[in-house]
Amino acid sequence: MPLPPVVEPAAALTQQEARRYSRHLVVPNVGMAGQQRLKNARVLVVGAGGLGSPALMYLAAAGVGALGIVEFDVVDLSNLQRQVIHRHSDIGRSKAVSARDAIREINPDVTVELHERRLDSSNAMEICGQYDLVVDGTDNFATRYLVNDACVLLGKPNVWGSIFRFDGQASVSWAEYGPCYRCVYPEPPPPGTAPSCAEGGVLGVLCASIGSIQVTEAIKVLIGIGEPLVGRLMIYDALEMTYQQIPISKDPECAVCGKNPAITELLDDQACCGVSSAVMTAEAPDSTITASQLKEMADRGEDFLLVDVRESDEYEIVKIPGSVLIPAGEFRTGSALEKLPGDRRIVLHCKSGGRSAACLEILQAAGFPDAVHVAGGVLAWVDQVDPSLPTY
Repeated sequence: MPLPPVVEPAAALTQQEARRYSRHLVVPNVGMAGQQRLKNARVLVVGAGGLGSPALMYLAAAGVGALGIVEFDVVDLSNLQRQVIHRHSDIGRSKAVSARDAIREINPDVTVELHERRLDSSNAMEICGQYDLVVDGTDNFATRYLVNDACVLLGKPNVWGSIFRFDGQASVSWAEYGPCYRCVYPEPPPPGTAPSCAEGGVLGVLCASIGSIQVTEAIKVLIGIGEPLVGRLMIYDALEMTYQQIPISKDPECAVCGKNPAITELLDDQACCGVSSAVMTAEAPDSTITASQLKEMADRGEDFLLVDVRESDEYEIVKIPGSVLIPAGEFRTGSALEKLPGDRRIVLHCKSGGRSAACLEILQAAGFPDAVHVAGGVLAWVDQVDPSLPTY
């Protein structure tokens, strides 16, 4: 059944606002009161990337009075395939500033508040606490769990979405009325086991599909209409063009919203997301080499096997000369060990270092103590050794 509206109506709309939102005003269940609630609403969007782009644009067009943007990154050429709030001329600019400028063109009546910093355990409560509702457009597990926990502790509704390749998910976590994100996914996957969109790719238009669901749910929750996705997980398969709804229940043993929560304050990002010893291994000087050091080893004729642990599609885009492809999944199953010589040093690399660090931990535990990995992966090789190669 409908949940109570999150915000009270603002004062009467101006003549210009009534004209701008006229198509909302004639929609049953929205009408004047609903539009006034939107005008009075304060929404925080975490991330101005693939999901944040359509979310910000449609929230602004809908007349949400104040939009907060948490974003510390800058616009890169590779963003433009899906992050539609940014333009080619914005490359190199702050994403937060670029998004703000686009919003002003969409709706100058919307107040935009920028938080140009990384959301972490030291600031998430203070930032999220300023808003009525949070739209989570993050692309990493650390921030996703952080946003969830902050919203539960603050009693805020959290409209989250996730995308990968052709698949998307969306739901509304509001601990007062239903399950939170941790009720569905109590723990994040081990580091290196779940590739990001940068590693696995994403169909650009998928962002619009899931982002629009997030905005729809945000509007419903803000003004108290319809049946929000509280207690339901929406799963979208773009290849099959199917939507599925899976009922989800509140976990009484949930670490953050259960009867006896173990999490009563925000944890450090790494502790929150169970970062394994792979990260510590990656930071150990004797287990890590730079791309420049890899080049020097090759130039000296050292005998080693360079193993690329990315996926085959990534390998086709760009590769380090002399590398052989053994995807990270084969390390997790153990089948990669049969392909590795016992009499040569093994050097691992991936795109940026995360997957190779996880594979290195497996190798060292399996009896390859002198194995190392390349910090920064193929991106570091392009940056430090051969800038003529493409990046992605």
